Amino acid sequence: MTTGSESGLAAAERALQRAQELARAFLASLPHRPVSLLPSPERMSAALDEPLPEIGSDPAAVLEQWFRRAEPGITASAGPRFFGFVNGGATPAALAGDWLASAIDQNAGLWAGSPAAAQTELVVLRWLKELFGLPSAWPGALTSGATMANLVGLSAARQWAGRRLGFDAASDGLAGHSPIIVVASQEIHLSAVKCLGILGLGRSQVRLVAAPGASVDPIAMAAQLRGIDGPAIIVANAGEVNSGHFDDLVALADLRDAHPGGAWLHVDGAFGLFAGTSPRFAPLLRGIERADSVAADGHKWLNVPYDCGFAFVRDGDVLREAFAATGAYVVGTGGWDPFTHVPEMSRRFRGLAAWCALKAFGRAGYRALVERCVDNAAAFASWIEGNPMVELMNPAALNIVCFRVVRDGLDDDATDALNRAAVLAIQADGRAFVTGTVWSGRAAIRAAFDNWMTTRDDVLILQQVVDEVARSLPG
Repeated sequence: MTTGSESGLAAAERALQRAQELARAFLASLPHRPVSLLPSPERMSAALDEPLPEIGSDPAAVLEQWFRRAEPGITASAGPRFFGFVNGGATPAALAGDWLASAIDQNAGLWAGSPAAAQTELVVLRWLKELFGLPSAWPGALTSGATMANLVGLSAARQWAGRRLGFDAASDGLAGHSPIIVVASQEIHLSAVKCLGILGLGRSQVRLVAAPGASVDPIAMAAQLRGIDGPAIIVANAGEVNSGHFDDLVALADLRDAHPGGAWLHVDGAFGLFAGTSPRFAPLLRGIERADSVAADGHKWLNVPYDCGFAFVRDGDVLREAFAATGAYVVGTGGWDPFTHVPEMSRRFRGLAAWCALKAFGRAGYRALVERCVDNAAAFASWIEGNPMVELMNPAALNIVCFRVVRDGLDDDATDALNRAAVLAIQADGRAFVTGTVWSGRAAIRAAFDNWMTTRDDVLILQQVVDEVARSLPG
């Protein structure tokens, strides 16, 4: 007679074995499976919606059933020809680390919950600072992605600004106090805007500054700052999402230093921070060491599984004040408690996948990865410039290419409609995936290159699909 525990372990072993088989088959299919043939919501509902069962089923059978029913809605976003949304993939080491993290199921919120998780995260943060050339003394933490990393940095900024105005923002709230003014490029990423709403700073209260060519105009930024009496928060882009362009961080840091009311410089470096891995592109980040907070994403160019991001803040005191929390059951142990640096108490052990990825690739591996991706983007941009059916919308500064399909004689509205149709046609083809966007008020197409598996052959396939679609669409 077996115990419940023994029986559960046997069931877990069977389920894990089946998970491995399904995963291996999926990974093997990535080079040739359709990248994305998006099913309708109705089809996915019909495949997956059902009443909650009264009686449970074998875990391996449950897993099998879900995969077979859900497979039409599983994109090949981990593969080499998914050029949408600045998605990376998962390196072998990162994937293995992520699997193990799920199996050992550590709460990475505080030292007492898992000394191994907390210490691993500290090491990962130190390695990341070394990789990007950030000051070693900056504290930080891993997050679920760049959105939460932005939230961490902007929470610290709000706390700092409250201090300047004579109140504790985290404890007292913002009601009844002078407003905290945020100034940002008109190309500010929607995730940062979302965070400003969450923090009570106001999505519609951001003072937007012109950004010709996607890099903010420092003169226009200076003019906005002159109209602010008290402290200000400056949000900068290190890698604008449609073009990859960088704000002049040195100029913005100079404006921060010169502002009479004081200013905080937050840099959204979701993918652009990885320019610091290569001597070829590190100059794009000149001045990053003068920032007050920096946010970036791990499931982009770090190529670790979802979810992973990281935030660094110059002033550890304001960071800890922003997320201060105490409870009788939370007993200090002398070790580092990550929850003091982020919103969550319970946290997934995402540090293991990041540790494995960094250990396996090393500094040289990430330098090569970034340079290869940028070279692939440059090759695609060069092809566009030589093809009369498409037009480059903005010089590719790093790894993002923004372009559109063109036709002689079409007006702007017709060209916009043509490009919206082109995006859908490329996605429906299934050989490559791109996303639509709007650039300078015009509908456009966007391709991002940051997957560790993407080769020049994959770029050639993308070119072929774009060319075929551009020639086949009426207009």
